[in-house]
Amino acid sequence: MTAEPRSTPSAPEPAPTTAPAAAVEPGLAAALASRDLVVDLARVACILLVVVIHLLMIGVGYAPDGSLVVSRPLEAQPWFAAATWFGQIMPLFFAVGGFTALAAWRSLARRGGDATAFVRGRVLRLAGPALPLFVFFSVVLCVATLIGVDPALLDTIATGAGSPLWFLAAFLIAQCAVPWMSRLHEQAPRMTLAVLAVGAVVVDVVRIATGIAEIGLANLFFIWLFVQQLGFWYSDGWFRRRRPVTLVGLAAVAYLVIWPLVAMGWYSPDMLVNLNPPTVPLMLLGIAQISLMSALHRPLSALMRRRPAQAVVHLVGSRAMTVYLWHLPVIIIVEGLSLLIPGAAPEPGSAGWWVSRPLALIVVLGIVFAIAPLLVRFERLPTAIPAGFRAPSPVATASAAVLAIVPPFLVMQWFLDLPIALVGTASLVVVLLLLRPRRAAPRA
Repeated sequence: MTAEPRSTPSAPEPAPTTAPAAAVEPGLAAALASRDLVVDLARVACILLVVVIHLLMIGVGYAPDGSLVVSRPLEAQPWFAAATWFGQIMPLFFAVGGFTALAAWRSLARRGGDATAFVRGRVLRLAGPALPLFVFFSVVLCVATLIGVDPALLDTIATGAGSPLWFLAAFLIAQCAVPWMSRLHEQAPRMTLAVLAVGAVVVDVVRIATGIAEIGLANLFFIWLFVQQLGFWYSDGWFRRRRPVTLVGLAAVAYLVIWPLVAMGWYSPDMLVNLNPPTVPLMLLGIAQISLMSALHRPLSALMRRRPAQAVVHLVGSRAMTVYLWHLPVIIIVEGLSLLIPGAAPEPGSAGWWVSRPLALIVVLGIVFAIAPLLVRFERLPTAIPAGFRAPSPVATASAAVLAIVPPFLVMQWFLDLPIALVGTASLVVVLLLLRPRRAAPRA
């Protein structure tokens, strides 16, 4: 489950997913047979859940007396905090992201690629789609400021619309570490998990004891690398070798450990609050979620053998970053336009408002997929180095990775505004310039 920057949604793995069976050629069919399609399904389910949750969190409409009401209907429900124990799917996304990243790294290494090439590819796949969004925010916020839009209203809208961007910082940090974390996994898998877990606990203890929230930022490394390592274990078959009853038991134990941590007041019962900075309960949620996915692997695999399921997974997965990055701006625009249509904006939380959500979801997804062709070139930036060119140096690649992390990190800490949008646009332009292939020097 998701929320604004204090606790935001999961996000999509940028790699493309499977093609629909109806369009599968013999060679591609063989490739699909070797894939774990349950991972693709999990990723797409996470993305769609993010869209649904945000659609239910943003309430804009008119009360019966005609006054404008802005609220968060989903969070007002008495069962909301309990639901976040299952709906906070960021840990699962990092786990399946670890699975796909490890496969990509091992494939690249077999072809002679190195860590620099891997990091370059990961940064391009995340920074490229983020650039047009930062440009969009820069233009919109600049125009709104110039025409005199109320600063408080503009700040509220920018904060909500830009909330998905924080994910890019955490995910890039984890993904860029894959070549080195995979080596540790091969050499000492249990010790690697143990060190990360102990590090996360120590960070939380110091943060809670001192009351300094910024100390928790260290868990951007410990928590997310721990959950990503779970994806490595899944890739190596550890979870698949366990019986379903064992996996369900493991998930139950993870949830039972979370309960006293919350009961003692160390953590919020709302798992969204525990997201930024990331905290120990997210590690436990990661264990529970990857265990439950593994326990359900057989029926989910059967589902993914059906053409309709493959078609939906392909449709959403092939536009994953566009859906993730743009759904909130589109939701806000749709909600705003509904205020101009008589009867289209019932009071948030009312029966009419809840009934209108399925139609709103169709409209939002329709608009997102309509604009997707305009953005696909940024989502699929080429990573190959053409003949006659050379790859960027390790220093240039590392610099680009840092610059790509800075803008979403700023959003995570201080929320989106015009200065941060402009900094993000400039930084990402520099990132793409640093990662472009260089023309090779002519031989003497």
